[in-house]
Amino acid sequence: MGPRPAKKTTNGGGDGEGEFLVQPDPDDARLTRRVDGVDQEGARLTTSVTVERPLTLFLNGQEIVTMMSICDYPEYLAVGYLLNQNMIHADDEITGVEYDDDIETVVVRTARETDFEEKLKKKTLTSGCAQGTVFGDLMESFEDTRLPEDAILRTSWLYTLLKKINTAPSLYLEAGAIHGCVLCREDRPLLYMEDVGRHNAVDKIAGYMLLNGMDGGDKIFYTTGRLTSEMVIKTVQMGIPILISRSGFTAWGVELARQADMLLMGRAKGRRFIALAGEHRIVYDTDARRVACEPHEVKRKGSR
Repeated sequence: MGPRPAKKTTNGGGDGEGEFLVQPDPDDARLTRRVDGVDQEGARLTTSVTVERPLTLFLNGQEIVTMMSICDYPEYLAVGYLLNQNMIHADDEITGVEYDDDIETVVVRTARETDFEEKLKKKTLTSGCAQGTVFGDLMESFEDTRLPEDAILRTSWLYTLLKKINTAPSLYLEAGAIHGCVLCREDRPLLYMEDVGRHNAVDKIAGYMLLNGMDGGDKIFYTTGRLTSEMVIKTVQMGIPILISRSGFTAWGVELARQADMLLMGRAKGRRFIALAGEHRIVYDTDARRVACEPHEVKRKGSR
């Protein structure tokens, strides 16, 4: 069977402009578990923890990888993983995506025959949580990709997006121990995916985009994770010209973003951000002094 329909949810307002196409569901009983423990004073408590499960991915009968995931959208994760590893291509005909919850397995079938025995032998571990992988020939497609030259980010869009994303219900707010990625257009968040590894959240969005024919040229990508080489490569592969994070940068991530002419913006919290690549894409149309600080920014401002 194909991927399950995405549940449309709202983020305030009733005109449709505030809707996410996909949004985390912290009330899904499969994704969190209540666990008893004690706090710093020895008092008993019960708290929510994120549930991770193994998911084994097959491509046309060949076992590819077993990954740890919350398994909320395994079909999108599987397709996005294969796409971002160049094991399938955007023009491939996907004839089926089948997920079996009982044996924790997802199978992607394509019209084109595939054989990645040799390719699997040379995979390289990356810095992503839960041991993401990147293959040696990923750079070939990266260097061939051209991002739209006219894509911009208005600071008014940025500040609106940060507020919407940070106030949306999420597994992070419910239980923590999870990364989030959000696909946006202008000041509207569209797809909000979470998982125990940020690379999994990226792959879910890539899979959704491919299966739903969504173009990345006019999109903005937000992540809670570090701006590493893997994050930049995957975002470029999706054709997205703007990558934003609450976190910091790695040197190779910055170098690759500059090579691709991508806007790479990190430490985006409250009114603050730092751009280390593609800063010509920023349109400053908002007075940052009028934007509300996050609590840590207020504390830092008064510290010595």
